[in-house]
Amino acid sequence: MRYRGLPTINLMGNHEHTALAALAGEGAACADWLAYGGDAALRSWGLDPVGSRADWHLPGAEHAWLQALRPHHVAGGYIFVHAGLRPGVPLAVQSLEDRLRIRRPFLDSNADFGAIVVHGHTPTRGREPERHANRVNLDTGAVYGGPLTCGVFEGDRLYFLAAP
Repeated sequence: MRYRGLPTINLMGNHEHTALAALAGEGAACADWLAYGGDAALRSWGLDPVGSRADWHLPGAEHAWLQALRPHHVAGGYIFVHAGLRPGVPLAVQSLEDRLRIRRPFLDSNADFGAIVVHGHTPTRGREPERHANRVNLDTGAVYGGPLTCGVFEGDRLYFLAAP
């Protein structure tokens, strides 16, 4: 995919994964998704969140975009992933569940993952990105009123941009 001429890699997160499960009719996923923004998403597509699930048909481009999201991306000495990785497990056999939802085992680890892991999913306490020897956390709590932060990775240099 390209955005304004630049190559773009979009990653799967737990909310997108739950959305796909809900749209496929998985009951538990429907309740979770609706509670965390799925109702607003459905309305944005002109669909009724309280109507029949059988009527939840996303426009083709949006559905295809969701299905094409990648669970991780490796580039330039970094592994980009939504939540993190399970320590001690090779990247090739990491579970999708861990890549989308892991917290404490990953956040508490000093493990060498073979590259620096760039992630979000768990807001930082100080609303500033966190840099560790093995990971960078870009989640500065935008969902709770903190800034939206992105990382600019240029070789071994890392910069942060934030929008309040």
